[in-house]
Amino acid sequence: MVGIGPGGPLDRTRRAEQAIAASGVIVGYARYLELIADLTSNKKLVSSGMRQETERCRKALELARSGETVALISSGDSGIYGMAGLALELNAAENFAVPVEIVPGLTAGAAAAARLGAPLMLDYATISLSDLLVPWETIRRRLEAVASADLVTVLYNPRSKKRVKQLDEAIAIFARHRPGATPVGIGTAVGTAEEQIILTDLDHVLSQEIGMRSLVIIGNRSSKKLLNRFITPRGYNLQGERLKDKG
Repeated sequence: MVGIGPGGPLDRTRRAEQAIAASGVIVGYARYLELIADLTSNKKLVSSGMRQETERCRKALELARSGETVALISSGDSGIYGMAGLALELNAAENFAVPVEIVPGLTAGAAAAARLGAPLMLDYATISLSDLLVPWETIRRRLEAVASADLVTVLYNPRSKKRVKQLDEAIAIFARHRPGATPVGIGTAVGTAEEQIILTDLDHVLSQEIGMRSLVIIGNRSSKKLLNRFITPRGYNLQGERLKDKG
């Protein structure tokens, strides 16, 4: 299970590249395989489209059971909205019983946060707005909970061509708990040549371009914009430290 980071080669770990180099077969969503084409020229590639996660995992496990060393690719980190959990479940449920190594990767949330500034300096939550696998009522309750708890929140899968109302409802929930000037960052296609980074606020986020490859980071009540960077203070006493240095 290999997490390749958000997209670009600079955000891949050395361990991920070594795992791919050591594998004879690379299995993954077609677009993710394109992102690592520089590493797979002599490999057997097995690709499939969206919403075929179970089939991909099963194929990877079948190949591993036949004796192949297989890298099953996820973007970001394979254990965060990735393929690791499903692969482990199938490995046990269907008695493949093959050894599985999970190679962590840089998440899109962390990569986008770094481009924006330092919005995740304090406690935060990540929530996917996709209701393909989780009922929307459950997602709504989670949004209400983190919004009222004043947690910085990273929203994955905010919009797609068919899912357009979920983000509107999510922003409405946060607007009931936080000022309209609360900083909001949008990262789209982070780490790739198509990357777009936008820093806006809660009142104006819905007027921005947000799509399938975007994620949204909503600040808490202490988050701020400083020199066009998104910062959530951790609570250090800057004045006290300044006086201490002078003393």
